[in-house]
Amino acid sequence: MVSQEQRRRQLAREKFLRQQQRRTDARRRSRTRNAVIASVIGVVLVAGLALYTTDAFDGDDSANAASESTPSGTPSAAPDPCEKPAAGEVATKTWDKEPEMSIDESAKYTMTLATTCGDIDIELKASAAPRTVNSFEFLAGEGYFDHTSCHRLTSSGIYVLQCGDPKGDGTGGPGYTIPDENLKDTALKGDVYPAGTVAMANQYNAQTDEGRDSGGSQFFLVYQESPLPPDYTPFGTVSESGMAVLKKITDAGESTGMGDGTPNATVVIDKATVAKS
Repeated sequence: MVSQEQRRRQLAREKFLRQQQRRTDARRRSRTRNAVIASVIGVVLVAGLALYTTDAFDGDDSANAASESTPSGTPSAAPDPCEKPAAGEVATKTWDKEPEMSIDESAKYTMTLATTCGDIDIELKASAAPRTVNSFEFLAGEGYFDHTSCHRLTSSGIYVLQCGDPKGDGTGGPGYTIPDENLKDTALKGDVYPAGTVAMANQYNAQTDEGRDSGGSQFFLVYQESPLPPDYTPFGTVSESGMAVLKKITDAGESTGMGDGTPNATVVIDKATVAKS
């Protein structure tokens, strides 16, 4: 007989998988629209039409993101506990392929997210997830994460803060993908990601077994034990002081009051650095 706790975890996993599938579908629609728009602009050399088309694309993309990752609802009146973001713009550069390996897999690496809410220090798992850590070392060095917002906070079923998207809507990425790694990490017991885990977001759909090795730049920080299947590369662990920052962020709640929306706290990564220790 299935216990109440087992049923709760099953429902949480199913909800998360549905959300991931909606994001995958949104990316496919975005790519299709982008190709159509490029074709129109290439044939019709009229500035007004080009501007109109581009604006329509941006609007559609934002609307899709809102419907997929931030359900509508009454925003919480929780006060913003964070500071004003540092001056600067989000990088728009992308790359055609994964960076060449440059890290020392036997060494220790740490990543520091200097956010508007405080520093989040993360111990990286270079030996267990070398290509993931190498990618983050490269992207951080390029300033890719600087001035980006953490766009998603979940507080029902699973408990994560999602970051790493320069677009801020769940559809952005560096232009290349990296393979899944470390899915048999001993810390992932009983389909649970423990608090403090830092893992990759991806487009994997367990129901169709499609979307493996689709990680990019988006990642999530688990602030409370979360029932999830081991499909998301765990590549780091948040420090004790970093967990205190996460608590400040999560205590402020999310925008919908329904358990899945944008953080009420203004969580912006002013600067991300990866260092060999």
